[in-house]
Amino acid sequence: MSRECAELYELLDAYVDGELSAGECERLKSHLVQCPSCLSEYERDALLKALVRRSCQCEQAPSTLRAQILTRISTFATDGQSLRATTVTTVTDVE
Repeated sequence: MSRECAELYELLDAYVDGELSAGECERLKSHLVQCPSCLSEYERDALLKALVRRSCQCEQAPSTLRAQILTRISTFATDGQSLRATTVTTVTDVE
């Protein structure tokens, strides 16, 4: 994996969630056109998000889980942790 791939890989989740700035989106889109490996990762992440959204449409998360997630988001916002690290920690805590 190239250095650019490694840097942009960290942005994939935010890109799938529509959370990147316009400049970051353009940089990532340009890279995805040229890099089949990163494009494959993006397609996998986008498909996973779509599948989860579709299968969980009628389900509501338990209030304790919702509180944990909101706490993690708040911690992320104040600590500046990487989003990927925060997400992995949250999923691990729930299991």
